Amino acid sequence: MGSLHLIGGEKGGVGKSVVARLVAQYLIDHKLPFTGYDSDRSHATFARFYQDFASPVILDNYTSADQIAEGLIADPTRHAVVDLAAQSLRPLHQWVSDSGLIEVLGEVGLDVTYWHVMDDSKDSLATLGTLLATFGPSVRYVIVLNHGRGSAFNQVATSVELGKAKDLGATILTLPKLHEVSMHKIDTADASFWAAVNRNGEGELSLGLLERHRVKVWLKSFSTELDKVLGSNSY
Repeated sequence: MGSLHLIGGEKGGVGKSVVARLVAQYLIDHKLPFTGYDSDRSHATFARFYQDFASPVILDNYTSADQIAEGLIADPTRHAVVDLAAQSLRPLHQWVSDSGLIEVLGEVGLDVTYWHVMDDSKDSLATLGTLLATFGPSVRYVIVLNHGRGSAFNQVATSVELGKAKDLGATILTLPKLHEVSMHKIDTADASFWAAVNRNGEGELSLGLLERHRVKVWLKSFSTELDKVLGSNSY
């Protein structure tokens, strides 16, 4: 069975779109069918890198948002990956609540997974607390500690908010940092992660042999983390 994956974090700049791209690449690599949706009207990052898989969606327009659920119900084996814009929790919850979305998807054996992408700031902890209070035990939680956006996660590890997430069965993932120059080249070239490591390019945006290998190591490391959520034994 598939699942609805909501990839957020409320804050801008915590790496939500990077995680959405990594989830998409994992699903592609493992030949798992999915449809992607990009809810950021001003910076459609997800759709930019995976344009063959992702299309725009407007959460506060129910006609637009409903296509996410209707696509899943039509094909319950398919995953839906939604890259949420910053400050999307309120319109998202309104749509979910008004539509009885969790119950509707549950009737066909589908669940909802919310991926909370975090840096090491107090703001990320505060938004995690708000998220847990909003959805409670009605969704699955995946907490992604993004070391590309911070390194002081000790206060996160001992926080009340993370403790509450664990009590609700949250899976905690660590996203290691990728060398900034390599990430910049990939982003500037609008390249998927597959293209970045498999295509020999020319010019200042191309990755050298060792750069490509570093990206492969980084992808493999997080792919092992994603196995905890998306692997065949996770459902």
